[in-house]
Amino acid sequence: MSHHQMQRREFINKLMLGSFALGSIDWSAFPVGSSSCSGGDDFDAIIIGSGLGGLSCAMAFARQGFKPLVIEQHDKPGGYATAFARPGGFVFDVSLHSTGVGERNGIRNLIGGFPEITDVEFLPHPNLYRAIYPHHDIRVAQRDPKAFIAQLSQLFPEEKEGIQGLFDDMMGLMADIRKLSAARGKVDMSRFPLDFPALFKFNNKSWGAMVDGRIKNPELKAIYSGQWGYYGLPPSKLSCFYYAIPFVGYLSEGGYYPKGRSQNISDAFVKYIEGHGGKVLLNTKVEKILVKDNAAVGVGTAGGKEYKAKVVVSNANAFDTFRSMIEDQKPLAEYEAKWKGYSVSLSAFQVFLGLKEDLVGKLQIPDSEIFVDPSYDPELGYEGALRGDVENVGMGVTLYDNIYKGYSPEGKNTLSIITLQGYGPWEKFEKDYFKGNKAEYKKEKERMADILIQKAEKALLPGLSKAIQVKDIATPLTNVRYTSNYRGAIYGWDQTLNNSGGSRIGHKTPIKNLYLAGAWSRMGHGYGAVTGSGLECFSEIMQQW
Repeated sequence: MSHHQMQRREFINKLMLGSFALGSIDWSAFPVGSSSCSGGDDFDAIIIGSGLGGLSCAMAFARQGFKPLVIEQHDKPGGYATAFARPGGFVFDVSLHSTGVGERNGIRNLIGGFPEITDVEFLPHPNLYRAIYPHHDIRVAQRDPKAFIAQLSQLFPEEKEGIQGLFDDMMGLMADIRKLSAARGKVDMSRFPLDFPALFKFNNKSWGAMVDGRIKNPELKAIYSGQWGYYGLPPSKLSCFYYAIPFVGYLSEGGYYPKGRSQNISDAFVKYIEGHGGKVLLNTKVEKILVKDNAAVGVGTAGGKEYKAKVVVSNANAFDTFRSMIEDQKPLAEYEAKWKGYSVSLSAFQVFLGLKEDLVGKLQIPDSEIFVDPSYDPELGYEGALRGDVENVGMGVTLYDNIYKGYSPEGKNTLSIITLQGYGPWEKFEKDYFKGNKAEYKKEKERMADILIQKAEKALLPGLSKAIQVKDIATPLTNVRYTSNYRGAIYGWDQTLNNSGGSRIGHKTPIKNLYLAGAWSRMGHGYGAVTGSGLECFSEIMQQW
């Protein structure tokens, strides 16, 4: 095979790996297990971590008749897809804001790839989102991209052609990826620019470059890029694939929230796994991956117990998986060199508030997701997030009482304020924090929380400070404590040009029978992506079996 042919094949493989479809698994082609009803500690697969990537992989094993064991350090399953209660009847969602979901018999309860889960209902946001800038206050309608385009065209009439053009580019990119996926690698490379024009044009380009090709006005660029916080990088650093595809889907298909909070999603996965012979073990930390003859054969826990299985899947972060859980580092040297230069995503700072009155109803605010940005420069916003500059960065405010009645105790509100944040500002507190010496740490988090509350009060919720009954604050160190994610990352690796789609670290590792699933491997972060990651990982294992 010539060097040119190899380059073309690598190009196709890279794009194909990023276009995995949840509905494309042929379950009938996979082997079927026979041990799902056996007792004892005999397992076909061990999954480290119960984030949605781990749970989806475990559910796939259970669905196919195999017996998975999920081991989770926390006292509840779900990773970031969890909720917690506080006095006064307030229940807070840890992370979920909005996600896509399919419709079945007129009800939004179809989680991609998991038609067996029927008891989690998702409800639409009253509008997709609201964005408040210094000179603009924009509400984006649910499932109405034409209205979005018309709204921007009215605000920026001189950019009308570019506004439509950018949306067409995003739609073209999505259409090409679907076409490429359907082709299953059988592509005539001599016709690639003609058959897949959007993929050819935007391959290896940032979202910022894609926007620059159509739009000149910096304020419009910022508004069109207003969802960058969901992906953790500003336009100049973020792969255009990773912004354009989810965003156009978000505009077209809408955003939804699970009734009863995201914990219901995780609990539904656990219910299925355990109902089909699997086991989910909580309050148990995996300390080591057992390796024999360069093959994973099981895991050892902090309590000294060992579990054996044919395959081990890590839903834990890459740093702990390879640097802490595996004793012999020699087989990993070349592999780790690949991701040594990858950047780790931002973390988050959150303020969870329970209000003693229905302030949202009193002020007649109809929105459920609101983004408040003090500038039109996402690049500056990103740099400010890295520094922990809460005074000058954007924030999101969630008001889910507007999604369904009963979200909060009668006559009260449950809300959160969130801003992206780097781990750097909290490193100086790290040692003391984990020793239980938190006095200085608490002062700093209270200072930041008060600033965000004041900003929300001024921009959106007058009277907020006096209405607070319950306040809880989560920092990047909180994320480390509960999820063990490296530097409190909420998105795993950053979705940079050299680490997104098919170029992202895959599921297989240099250790035989050791695989990765979740935000630190392909397909990336987000509820839809990590559940897809678990399915894709399972599919690769089945192909080996």
